[in-house]
This record gives sequence, structure tokens and C-alpha cells, in this order.
Amino acid sequence: MLAAGTSVASAASPPVPVALGSAGNFTVLSKSGVTDVYKSSIDGDVGTSPITGAAVRLTCGEVNGNIYTVDAAGPLPCSVTDSTRLTAAVGDMQAAYNDAAGRLMPDELNLGAGEIGGLTLNPGLYTWTSNVSISHDVTLSGGPDDVWIFQVAGTLNEANSASVTLTGGAQAKNVFWQSAGAVTIGTAAHFEGTILSKTMIAMKTRASINGRLLAQTAVTLQMNTLVPPATR
Repeated sequence: MLAAGTSVASAASPPVPVALGSAGNFTVLSKSGVTDVYKSSIDGDVGTSPITGAAVRLTCGEVNGNIYTVDAAGPLPCSVTDSTRLTAAVGDMQAAYNDAAGRLMPDELNLGAGEIGGLTLNPGLYTWTSNVSISHDVTLSGGPDDVWIFQVAGTLNEANSASVTLTGGAQAKNVFWQSAGAVTIGTAAHFEGTILSKTMIAMKTRASINGRLLAQTAVTLQMNTLVPPATR
């Protein structure tokens, strides 16, 4: 017997991680800029391309890593101009998005009619043909090598103060959220995993993530804490 609200991944072949390529070297990667309400704290690298470095509204003291831009207009004195690196990373970001979106035979289709708050989710491939909401805490339960891939055809919204929690040894590096619509992480909420958004990613005041923000439009930050997932 399964507890109410528990989802079982039953595919014969468990999903393999999404290949991020060089996009995985970034904690934040965006095509059209990064806005920020001071002070955010970002571990790891930030990159924007093809937009000018002037669209990165972070200060050097907010980033424990490099800020890569396509020109010399990025934040001084810490920005690094490297259009070749960024072009490759953005290409890999788009390929990763397509990889995640193209996975077939989901273990769960339209679970909870798009409301997954309060659920405990086992490893697997989850697909929604609608928006997805996390109204309150959701738990991902599995081992260190297990993989979760979430395919969202609409928007992805996490409510204020809600948390995505990993248990049983699950690792953020193996959690992937692919969203065709905008992604919003609510005020003081916590998130786990790599977000691959076809549009924008918005983190509200004092939200945090153990993962990556990989957006094909903009990333907006408001006094947030971002830590990339451990790679081992």
C-alpha cells in the first residue's frame, strides 16, 4: 500500500540525467540579462549572451565566481569577456532544454492536475500539459544516483515559503525542471535542481536554490541565495 499523495515511478528504464554540457559550468545563464535587487549571493559563474554585458545588473561582490559577458560592458572590475565560451554554453543550454522536453513515456502524466504541493515524488519522468504549482512543500525521495525530470508545458510556480526537499540521499544535480513557460520561485521559498526555462526565471525576495537557473530569456533576482549542486 502507498501513502496518499505518493507517486511511484515504474518505468522499466529509469531516466538518465539531462546532459548540460558547458551550460553546467554556470549557476546562472541567460540570453537577455540578469536583474537584481541587492544583495544576492551567488556561488559559481554567471553568464549572459547574446545580450550586452550592460544587461547584467549584479555587482562583483554578489558573485563568488566569474561574470562572463560578450563585451566589456559587464560589471567592473570582475567581468570576463568571452563570447566564444558563452556561445557554446547557450547552445548547450538550448540542447539540454530540448533533451529534457523530448523525453518520452512519462511515469506520471498530469499528476495532481498540476498541483504537486504536499506530495512525495519518487524518481522518474513527470509530464504536465498544463501549468504546475507547488503550493506548499514537496519532497523528492530517492537515492544518490536517482533522477527526476519534470516536463511542464505551461508555467511553474512555487508559493511563498514553500520548499522542495530532497530525502534518502537524492542529489540536486540529478533533478531537472523543464518549463515552456515562466518560472517563479516565491518569497522565502527554497528550490532544488536545475531549471531549464524557455522563457524567464524569477526569484522573489530571499528565495534560495540549490541548483542552476538556465533561462532562454531573463533571470530576475531579489536578495537571493544561489548555490550550484554538488557534482559528486
